[in-house]
Amino acid sequence: MKFLIASDIHGSAYWAGRLMDEIARQQPDRVLLLGDLLYHGPRNDLPRDYAPKRVIPLLNDLAADGRVVAVRGNCEAEVDQMVLTFPCMADSTIVLDDGGRQLFCTHGHVYGAGFHNSVDNLPALPDGSAIVYGHTHVKVNEAVPAHPGIWAFNPGSVSIPKDGTHSYGLYDSTLPVAEAFSHVVMEEE
Repeated sequence: MKFLIASDIHGSAYWAGRLMDEIARQQPDRVLLLGDLLYHGPRNDLPRDYAPKRVIPLLNDLAADGRVVAVRGNCEAEVDQMVLTFPCMADSTIVLDDGGRQLFCTHGHVYGAGFHNSVDNLPALPDGSAIVYGHTHVKVNEAVPAHPGIWAFNPGSVSIPKDGTHSYGLYDSTLPVAEAFSHVVMEEE
């Protein structure tokens, strides 16, 4: 199975459109959206082409075939669920790949692996599982020192990176957890 993982779109119609192009190119089995989809939040500058009303139909069209799994970010509100056609208000969800590996998907403000200002708060997970989170806008792909046997992956931010590059992630379930995740950098045009 191939998953595309994205976080922190923050209402950028430009970057949401670029992400949709990447999803069409990559053809993933599932798209995991890790929160902060529509609004920029009070701590962020406005992203390029900030237009949440234009992002809504892009996300809803993407979700029409049932491939989208989403969690709530710290910028989501009830109104987001009112305009989005897929569930997006859970703090976390577990996605199983075809081999039974657990991907604990969350935004990073309630549960996290302790990297780059994310909280260090994980539920008990089986060895070989991964926490997949956003929130910090900084890419991570490494073992969690405080939680042996758990891998951490942060795809970075689609629209407001804090590490210099706009990005999303890919997951290949056929590989060992330490090799299964990768980052894809999107260049600004």
